Order: sequence, then C-alpha cells, then structure tokens
Amino acid sequence: MSVTLKLATSLDGRIATASGESRWITGQESRAQGHWLRAAHDVVLVGVETAIADDPELTVRLDGYAGRQPVRVVLDSRQRLPPGGKLARTANAAPTFVISSSAPTPALVTLGVRVLQVAGDAWNRVDPSAAVAALASEGLRSILIEGGGQVAASFLRAGLVDAIEWFRAPILLGAEGRSGVGDLAVAALSEAPHYRRAEVSQLGNDLWERYVRA
Repeated sequence: MSVTLKLATSLDGRIATASGESRWITGQESRAQGHWLRAAHDVVLVGVETAIADDPELTVRLDGYAGRQPVRVVLDSRQRLPPGGKLARTANAAPTFVISSSAPTPALVTLGVRVLQVAGDAWNRVDPSAAVAALASEGLRSILIEGGGQVAASFLRAGLVDAIEWFRAPILLGAEGRSGVGDLAVAALSEAPHYRRAEVSQLGNDLWERYVRA
C-alpha cells in the first residue's frame, strides 16, 4: 500500500486561519492538480473533523473527466459523520467508507456508507496501521491523505507516509493559523521524519513540491 500526504498550505504551513477560514488558500491551478491526484489514487482519506468542518465531496471534478472515482474514506472512531452531509448523502453514487473503532451504526449504513471496524489505539482512536490494513484487504492499493493536521501527524508518526505532495501559496498566516501537520512528538532532529525533495514546479502563484521518503 502506498500512502501520499497532500498539503495545501500557506508558506508557513498553515491550512486555515485561526477562525477556520481556508477557502481558498491555494489557487485554481493547484486545486485542479489536486483533483488529478485524487484520480491517480484508489482512496482519498480525511479525518472526521475535516469532514464535519468542510463538508467536502472528495470526488474528482474536472472538465471532461470520465474516469473512476476514488473511494472516499473518513477516519471516524465514534461515527460522527453527519448523515445530512455531502459524503453520507452521496454514498450510493460514490463509494464511501468510514473506518471506526466502534460497531457500525444504522444511521450511516442505511445511506450506503460502509463501516469498517478496526482496532483503536490507547485512546480508542483509529489506529493508522489498522486503517491501512483494512483498506488493503479491500483490494485498494494507494491512499491520498487530504486532512486534517491530526490525521496527517498520526500517519507520519506511524511511519506510513511514503510521499508528500505540497502546494504552497505565497501568503503567511502566522502561528495562530491552523497547522497542516499536528503534533509529531519530535524531541530531537534525529527523530524527525525525513524526506527528499523530488520535484518543484510553479502552478500559477503557488509552488508544488514533491517529496519522497529519504
């Protein structure tokens, strides 16, 4: 299973202002490339906090695109995904999974959402390695992580992120902005996840940087 982390941030690594405003930090060209990244992966994955706050569709929406849609996956230990949100409401039109550490709830299952129950960690949160294993057992081979910061950090801490696709806009949001990567518990530089820059491109006013595990 290959795991790619996609980040769309300010120059200082923020995905939103302190109030949560995030649309749109990056420009149209970066957003279009993000849709091509979705098309290239089997799975697009977010945490439930992102699903609640942004109410995303997580589909490929490009003019003339007629290919398959990725499986939309939400990490949701307590199954808080809103039944009235876009993901649940369109589960019969585009495949939608919830990965949870609790048993499936009828409110989501009746809408067509597949609930995959996996082991939780010490705090009963979904274990990233268990989530990857569950998706692999479904025959899925590539994951694109799209948020939020805590989900990104959990996969990085577990050593599961093989590549990073980083879109950076030429703005600064400061320390009060919301970070694209949460707490990694890095106490020394030697403990930090290391990546090698593989490519840099300009997309409109943004930079698109590609990194692979060093």
